[in-house]
Amino acid sequence: MPAAYATAPPEAAEDIAPTLVEERPAARVNRFDCRSTYRREGGVHDDEEVLLLAKTTEDRYADLAARVEELHPYEVPCVERFEEADVPSALADWRAGVVR
Repeated sequence: MPAAYATAPPEAAEDIAPTLVEERPAARVNRFDCRSTYRREGGVHDDEEVLLLAKTTEDRYADLAARVEELHPYEVPCVERFEEADVPSALADWRAGVVR
């Protein structure tokens, strides 16, 4: 089962997280305040952001990533997929029942 990792400005994360759960490409979205340091447009930037960890299913990952890109204010948002190697079956069953 995949999970999605994304970062967003705090005000955007406030909209993205509940939208993903309400529209059901995600069963849950955890939010963590963070600082991101990155290179863009020839310089190094350091910004307050929110890290979003979204629980999804194999068949809804593409929809989730596309929706984050639609809602995100950045021209090139950070949305990445990672595979979970070991998920308890009860959690996998819950997630599959919630994500549509």
